[in-house]
Amino acid sequence: MLSFESDYIKGAHPQILSALYKLNEDPFAGYGEDKFSKTAKQKIAAACATDAKDIFFLVGGTQTNAVVIATMLKDYEGVIAAQTGHINVHEAGAIEHTGHKVLPLPARLGKINAQDLSAYLKTFYADENYPHMVFPGMVYISQPTEYGTLYSKAELNAIYAICKEYKIPLYIDGARLGYALASTENDVSLPELAQLCDAFYIGGTKVGALCGEALVFTKNNTPSHFITQVKQHGALLAKGSLIGIQFDTLFTDNLYFKISKNAIDTAHQLIEILEKKGFKFFLKSPTNQQFVIVNNDKLQKLREHVATGFWEKYDENSSVIRFATSWATTQDELIKLKEIL
Repeated sequence: MLSFESDYIKGAHPQILSALYKLNEDPFAGYGEDKFSKTAKQKIAAACATDAKDIFFLVGGTQTNAVVIATMLKDYEGVIAAQTGHINVHEAGAIEHTGHKVLPLPARLGKINAQDLSAYLKTFYADENYPHMVFPGMVYISQPTEYGTLYSKAELNAIYAICKEYKIPLYIDGARLGYALASTENDVSLPELAQLCDAFYIGGTKVGALCGEALVFTKNNTPSHFITQVKQHGALLAKGSLIGIQFDTLFTDNLYFKISKNAIDTAHQLIEILEKKGFKFFLKSPTNQQFVIVNNDKLQKLREHVATGFWEKYDENSSVIRFATSWATTQDELIKLKEIL
């Protein structure tokens, strides 16, 4: 079975596996206090041009989102997100489970815009009954979005300006951040991203690691007793060196950025294959996720040979499916896909 189902279907980059194997029998301090976690933080700090003491390693994306949002919000606050945002759709109510509400905004190609955000906040505070309502306490976006689209530097500047006006933090989900940075249409560098938000994470799970995400607080604004709260939420790995070694490897000699480019290069080839085979695009993204519309009968036939992600129902006879490339997509897989199609 050929799989283009997602970007985390394969294990880890060989250099990561090699590093883990070489160090398998060495003893390390727990909970991220090992030497590799410390050097990884230094390397990430250098790449982001930020302070190493505000970098933390958590076990996965959902856990990272839940911990960040829960610890940065007050009890009476909720988080603004695109209606299509991951925390609103595909995280099983993880945010609500922490006692906070997701406040959805309309999404355009997976993105919120500054005008809608400003209008929402103005309307909230213009309502005389707002003391009885869930306060908008932060803004959540993804880069790239769940539809593989990108926020431009201008869009991020506009959104962040509104957040600062209302004194609420902007948090960026970077589960696929490597693929955003590698996109030929991206105009936001990693240091610039760090300046245009209050917290973000660098995804490892989807970009070459076995597991783990690197969370960065950018304004010396780490919530009090953060590690204690990470542990309360079940997001702290006792064998923290497992994540530290992986990110130390990913941020040595620009490996993270080099392997991310493979996903973009193969996505361009994937688009060409799908176009030549007559697929109708629901959304052609500038990153590694491509969305096409297929007849349901054709989809059942396709599933006999190729795994893809189901995205949404298009009409009574058709569905939107997602093809995803990754750091590990090979030329052989593209050739086989072309033959099958």
